[in-house]
Amino acid sequence: MTQEHLVVEKLGPVLSLTLNRPQNLNAFSPEMFLGLKEALKNAQTDEDVQVIVLSGAGRSFCAGGDVKSMGAGGSIQVYEHIGKLNELILLMKETEKPIIASVHGFAAGAGFNLVLACDLIVAADDSKFALSFSQVGLISDGGGSYFLPRLVGPHLAKQFFFTAEPIPAERLNQLGVVNYLHPLEKLQEETTKLALKLAHGPGKSFGKQKKLIDQALTASLDEILEQERLIQTLMVQTEDHQEGIAAFIEKRKPEFKGK
Repeated sequence: MTQEHLVVEKLGPVLSLTLNRPQNLNAFSPEMFLGLKEALKNAQTDEDVQVIVLSGAGRSFCAGGDVKSMGAGGSIQVYEHIGKLNELILLMKETEKPIIASVHGFAAGAGFNLVLACDLIVAADDSKFALSFSQVGLISDGGGSYFLPRLVGPHLAKQFFFTAEPIPAERLNQLGVVNYLHPLEKLQEETTKLALKLAHGPGKSFGKQKKLIDQALTASLDEILEQERLIQTLMVQTEDHQEGIAAFIEKRKPEFKGK
């Protein structure tokens, strides 16, 4: 399905979401937020979808907010716009399916933060990231103030926010922010390969593990231990667990179905 600002494709068990405002470097729009939220809500209940891939059309992944239109709106419009962005970020974290960001060109401002909200990041080795808010006298939105310090520590996060300096993908890979680096011409192929690998894994396990890891950023050890106990009690009843045990005993590769 192609919307004006988002291309939605089901490629077997992989749902591909492509930001589609290439003439604006895929800067955010209300239509884009709406399309992404609708697609994610549908993916939550679609048992055929096991993995979601988020990418951008044209020369870059996403420039974040549309700077040209920023001065046109007042405080109320900004408040409502960021509210829609917040809903999207929360929905991404609530979706119990892996979300892979496939990044090329630039991911800037809230576009960078959208990447940080994903579960895995695959990037072209010549891509760059930037938290460009300070260049227009703003602070981070889209969860960057939450995600980045937890990944790189507060001092480095402040440096990136204060200076707005472009950050090469290689450096973020070294810092553990970007998971995989590939040449641009191999990016789509390698992203698809990773997505399919996950799509044929134990989907329910991935979804629950995603939630636990995210909760562990703010929960106590006691709370996580109890959550692990409760969830594991449910996981041993899944078809994938039974298949995994059978495959181990029979010395074969398991055929998971995400059930």
